[in-house]
Amino acid sequence: MFKHILLATDGSELADKALSHGLQLAKTLGARVTAVTVTEPWAAVIGGEAAYAFPIEEYEKSMAANAKEILDKVVAAAKAAGVACETVHVTNKMPAEGILDAAKEKGADLIVMASHGRSGLMKLLLGSQANKVVTQSEVPVLICR
Repeated sequence: MFKHILLATDGSELADKALSHGLQLAKTLGARVTAVTVTEPWAAVIGGEAAYAFPIEEYEKSMAANAKEILDKVVAAAKAAGVACETVHVTNKMPAEGILDAAKEKGADLIVMASHGRSGLMKLLLGSQANKVVTQSEVPVLICR
């Protein structure tokens, strides 16, 4: 059925639960996985006077270290589960866009990710990256709550 599963993570506790489900599924199906984490553009995160206090070079260095930590944790979990795992750090994109691009580039046939469960005003204000992935993906998406 599924041969290559893309596991999207931001390193949160909820994302860890989705990773666990994705790794179990991959092991059961004999699928390989690619773990992806996405770093938003510096301009989307830092604005105004804060940009002077936190230059882009420092932001990129910090985000690269954070991504490495997140992805190393996934690799360790995959190894413990006996699942082949590759990692991708997508930079300078919004999460949904980065996840969709990684799925396409890596040839994934399933995306597994967490839903942060926002509703009401918070969902309206922040948008839903999971919703964007579900509605724009060309492959099936498994959302774990």
